[in-house]
Amino acid sequence: MIETTPWWWMSVALAAILLGDALLSIRPPRFISDCLEGVGFPRDWWWALVAVKLLAVAGLLAGLVYPGIGAASAMAVAGYFVCAAVAHVRAGFLGQSFWVNCLGMLALSIVVVPVAYTI
Repeated sequence: MIETTPWWWMSVALAAILLGDALLSIRPPRFISDCLEGVGFPRDWWWALVAVKLLAVAGLLAGLVYPGIGAASAMAVAGYFVCAAVAHVRAGFLGQSFWVNCLGMLALSIVVVPVAYTI
């Protein structure tokens, strides 16, 4: 059975960061659009990233009541950022956005799963 730990607030922090990222991605500032263009992500699909991030936020917050959903959402967020890291490496787009934003969010999402949930 999956349960939350006293560190449940880490999943809320991840949700808050993802919410901010999703809201910024609606009308992406230069650093986000440069990143998406740098990895070759089609502009016609940028809306899908907003939807995915908002669904992840909903799942992480639902995890406060249903820990299994929160743990699954945190794992999915980690998977999302693994895919983002692979896209950066494949495109050779290894600037600051890769090292700080992409790998930083990957590290945070990987830490949330074992720290915020007991599996």
